Amino acid sequence: MNKGQVMVSSGVLSELDFIEELRLRRWARENYVPSDERDAAWHPIILEEMRRKDGEVSEAVLVG
Repeated sequence: MNKGQVMVSSGVLSELDFIEELRLRRWARENYVPSDERDAAWHPIILEEMRRKDGEVSEAVLVG
């Protein structure tokens, strides 16, 4: 997936194989945007991974 492309969920979570899940999580980290800029139509795995990164950023700020 190229930068600028959007992954859209069909609204129904279908079973993903492990490799596809990793691809989605990697895309989410490489294309991270703040929560107020996220599209609710993105795949739930992408949104989950971006929320995880939100937590990591918050932890780093508290520790740093």
